Amino acid sequence: MSKHSLFGKFTVKEGERNTMVGILLEAAESMRDLDDCEIYLVNTADGEPDCVYVYEVWSSENAHQASLKLEATQTLISRAKPIITGMERISTLKTMGGKGI
Repeated sequence: MSKHSLFGKFTVKEGERNTMVGILLEAAESMRDLDDCEIYLVNTADGEPDCVYVYEVWSSENAHQASLKLEATQTLISRAKPIITGMERISTLKTMGGKGI
């Protein structure tokens, strides 16, 4: 079992972290019925008031790429763009298994 996983960091304008969290939680909800999206976790870290982390697990890289073209995803991206000041893909991972998969 090999899955496509991503761990990313969004940096947002000062005071906009909760807005970004809300947008990303909407993204997570929009993926609920998408079988190819197995995990979509939105995270924050103490000491980083302007950052939001996302961990995703997909059935394949193609499935992830296809999700970016969905109308709901495009709408959420357009809402998030004005508050994003930076994006970093911390890592692309190959999930081999474990609890939750």
